[in-house]
Amino acid sequence: MFTKSNLTLYFWALIFFFCFTACNPKKEKTTVEPKTKNVIEYASGFELYPFADFTILRITQPWPGKKTNDTYILYKDSSKIPDSLHGYTAIQVPIKNIIATSTTHIPPLEMLGVEHTLLGFPGTDYISSVKTRKLIDALKIINLGQNESINVEQVINLQPSVLVGFGIDGHNPTMDLLKNNGIKILFNGDWTEPSPLGKAEWIKLFGALYGLDQKANTLFNEIVTNYNQCLDLVKNTANIPTVMSGSMYQGVWYTPQGESWAAHFYKQAKTNYIWKESKGTGSLSLPFEVVYEKAKNADYWIDVAQYGSLQEMTNDNPHYKEFKAFQTKKVYSSSVHKGAKGGIWYYELAPMRPDLVLKDIIKITHPELLPNYQLYFFTPLQ
Repeated sequence: MFTKSNLTLYFWALIFFFCFTACNPKKEKTTVEPKTKNVIEYASGFELYPFADFTILRITQPWPGKKTNDTYILYKDSSKIPDSLHGYTAIQVPIKNIIATSTTHIPPLEMLGVEHTLLGFPGTDYISSVKTRKLIDALKIINLGQNESINVEQVINLQPSVLVGFGIDGHNPTMDLLKNNGIKILFNGDWTEPSPLGKAEWIKLFGALYGLDQKANTLFNEIVTNYNQCLDLVKNTANIPTVMSGSMYQGVWYTPQGESWAAHFYKQAKTNYIWKESKGTGSLSLPFEVVYEKAKNADYWIDVAQYGSLQEMTNDNPHYKEFKAFQTKKVYSSSVHKGAKGGIWYYELAPMRPDLVLKDIIKITHPELLPNYQLYFFTPLQ
């Protein structure tokens, strides 16, 4: 198993290996200029170590609370893989096709221009993208059932180059069965990343699979540039409005914890998120009374589940109208924009475009800084 402690030792051993084989007249000369550094900058859930003829991919956090060193060898020529790496799962790149299992996998495929290689997806109705929906409607992408009970027979018949899955925990007998039947499975932990840019950097994983590393790097660097420009925009603002978030579900108010993906945007947009001091990257579960006491005078209410209007909110809970943000109509939803079958656009695309999410939050809370910008994801409720 690859570990951080022996990674450096391995790289030097690899350099020695190639030097030795290059000097041995009985073997094919191999010239390799190894890059011994992990090229991933923001994401914490995976690492990429590129070499001339292969790349070492390590998935370090496939789901919350799980630390792994799951190692894959992405190779161009199998004859160039050192013997010491033959025990790991090897995937020939560029891959020819793929099965994805999360809507967050769709945007990177489209951005790289390889959405046509998607063979199947569990629950295709959840996909919002117009471009990929056209492929679904043309029966070029097969509906594989539901994620927790993906159709094993269909997947085996499709024989994808790789299946990119995601897991809530390590208990996934369906994925185990597919793996035992020769399907190469790679767990994508993009959804566990608390950092907005960390989530978006998972496009580099797809770039590595398709041999489109340079394109993935260019796309990601553009996102980083846009994101940093947004940070510069609010750098000197003195106005720090208060933000509340979330809503009630079955008697409990759910709101992002202070170290979560959503809370990062509120902080970086120069707002005072009411639960910014809370620890954790998931959701807080609170009684209405606690939320009301702390958030009743918040300036903005951002992300109110799947409500499409203020009337829908009060129909569900008349107490919502007691909040200042509701009374001043400064309530914003990310769930209004939907795909043809009801999939929510924000859930699919936002993780890959944190620059647009941040720009939206700035437009909402500091409208004077972006007078001509139109909201991309969020909608003010009326």
